[in-house]
Amino acid sequence: MTQSDSLARAEAVAELEADTGAESPASSPRLGRKRDHTRDPDILAAAIDVLAETGFDGMTIDMVAARAKAGKATLYRRWPSKAELVLDAVVCMKAADISPASLPDTGSLRGDLIALIKPRSIEEGEKKLQVMAGLVSMLSQSPELAEAANAAIVEPRAALNRLLLQRAVDRGEISPDCDIDTLAVLMPAMAAFRILVQRKPMDREFLMSLIDGVIVPAAGLGHGRSAQ
Repeated sequence: MTQSDSLARAEAVAELEADTGAESPASSPRLGRKRDHTRDPDILAAAIDVLAETGFDGMTIDMVAARAKAGKATLYRRWPSKAELVLDAVVCMKAADISPASLPDTGSLRGDLIALIKPRSIEEGEKKLQVMAGLVSMLSQSPELAEAANAAIVEPRAALNRLLLQRAVDRGEISPDCDIDTLAVLMPAMAAFRILVQRKPMDREFLMSLIDGVIVPAAGLGHGRSAQ
């Protein structure tokens, strides 16, 4: 925790004591207010926004409180440290909107992969990778955080790809010997490299080049549109 966070926490503790009606030892004890968790989703969403913009090192509790329009005491009461707040925020990150039951079914692997490319999914994917970039300094120090980041950012899309690939195997479109697990993570991995290392956008053109130039050929379906 930075010095500014420590000072802010000290101020927040003072606010919290006043808020909960803390009394001197000589006074008769009384219960403080019951904790209100209804603001948690807003606070966690604000934490994700700040993390994506500033990274973990630049992020402060004050920034999150201001973004969520919440008191610092509220945050420190729920999350004693920035690391705990970030972990909860990453764990609660919104998963992909598409459920296995509502996956596109165009009759071809290429068509299904293309059907998943939507402006909103691209935007959310970029934001998640920016969050991953913001966590780089912490991932090697916290296996728990690394596991949560993988579950929230990488695995949801890989799981969808895995289902589409398995469906292509089941209908006889691609060979049962196809390495589904490796192919499923290719797009998320290459998208992460493009955004985090190359600093380029993850647009439709890029995703189409991955489908036609990498995924479809690697699945044994030839190259590009000829695989339809």
